[in-house]
Amino acid sequence: MKKLMIFALMLLSMGTQAQTARQFTLDLTADGKAQMVCFLPETPSGKAIVGVPGGGYSVLSNNHEGTMASGWLNAQGIAYFVVNYRLPEGDRSKPMGDVMQGFRIVRDSAQVWGINPHDVGIMGFSAGGHLASVISTHAPYELRPDFSILFYPVISMVPEVSHKWSCINFLGEDGLKDPELVRDFSTMNAVRRHLTPPALIITASDDRLVPFVTNGLEYYKAMRQAGNDCAMYVYPTGDHGFGFGPWFKYHDQLLTDISNWLKARQTPKPDAIRVACIGNSITDGHGIDMATAYGYPALLQKKLGDKYWVKNFGVSGRTMLNKGNQPYMNELAWKDAQAFKPDVVIIKLGTNDSKGINWKYGDEFRKDLDQMITTLLPNKPQIWLCTPICAEKDSWDINDSIIANYIIPIQYEVAKKYNLKLIDLHSLFEGGEELMLTDGIHPNGKGAARLADIIYNQITEQK
Repeated sequence: MKKLMIFALMLLSMGTQAQTARQFTLDLTADGKAQMVCFLPETPSGKAIVGVPGGGYSVLSNNHEGTMASGWLNAQGIAYFVVNYRLPEGDRSKPMGDVMQGFRIVRDSAQVWGINPHDVGIMGFSAGGHLASVISTHAPYELRPDFSILFYPVISMVPEVSHKWSCINFLGEDGLKDPELVRDFSTMNAVRRHLTPPALIITASDDRLVPFVTNGLEYYKAMRQAGNDCAMYVYPTGDHGFGFGPWFKYHDQLLTDISNWLKARQTPKPDAIRVACIGNSITDGHGIDMATAYGYPALLQKKLGDKYWVKNFGVSGRTMLNKGNQPYMNELAWKDAQAFKPDVVIIKLGTNDSKGINWKYGDEFRKDLDQMITTLLPNKPQIWLCTPICAEKDSWDINDSIIANYIIPIQYEVAKKYNLKLIDLHSLFEGGEELMLTDGIHPNGKGAARLADIIYNQITEQK
């Protein structure tokens, strides 16, 4: 019986290896202490995953939480890269730097390895799941994953509700005494609307090592509350650390669930025209549940089709004015929008600038708008400057008179100065109660669809 089982495992191994065209190892550090094991598929789909093994930040469980996934992933056409990172020993920069270096190599080598650089995800297990969530929330845009798969992840850095040794090893004893550091690297607190990549969380209900309710569930809640794409599969049993082991009772279902989730994701083409939507709460999708799917940028994506890649960089409450109460150009979204290297930029700011607290600095509106435009111009995108929609009520001290008589004329003058395209949403978007939330400021779902229609018609007519 034992011999039969060994023979079956050998056959299984031979079958999966046949899907791997090439396997090799790269050093991630000059001293070779961090390495990346690379598995390239025979028939690449363009998708790639960077794997991050677990082990409590004290060892690397890089078999069933690492290389064991290579055969199945390569059979799906997915390139796979296992990062054997340096253990932190209280210095979190070591594992973070190793994984980000892995991402840098994968994206830099994308064309050679048959990878779509816009379809590179991360898959982490346990403490590696924490590290994967850290990279998803803390890495700069160019090194941030396009999606995350988190197996029974450590999320909280509070030892009492998490895996104690993961917390100690990652932050160090001194780091655990810093409340801000603990909060920041408890990654449910670092999720950002529109900016944190879609996530799939996988766990077992009977996990006794990493409490699911105070870890994986907290990340899911943060993602869902932000309106970000997130799914979660909780299997009835399995405890902790099942990974890709065939001994896991729900192994086949697990593979099906991962495969279906990956197939459901819409992946931008490598040569897609990049459209950055910059703006305040109206771009962000305030008041629209799951704005990542139903806000105007998401609806614009559907109308433009797969030749375009539309990303939402809207942040609620933000101003064009740098002396305003919440300047847009101080935001991570502004940095990400530039790193996105857009071909088309749609700017819709100005509504919050009309508030009394902000318009007292109105003399600087033109200068600050100039700054945004001149920062974007070196990459030569087509810039569409949108006027604010009409404020039908004076909610939150928003003043439509200031919008119409001061902000919009400045926008027209700046558009002319830089030969920009201008969309007069103040005139074209005729809200009415059926298109607006009760505050009279924000479009509802139907209003978002109307905005998408207007902007789509404008930018496609001018091509």
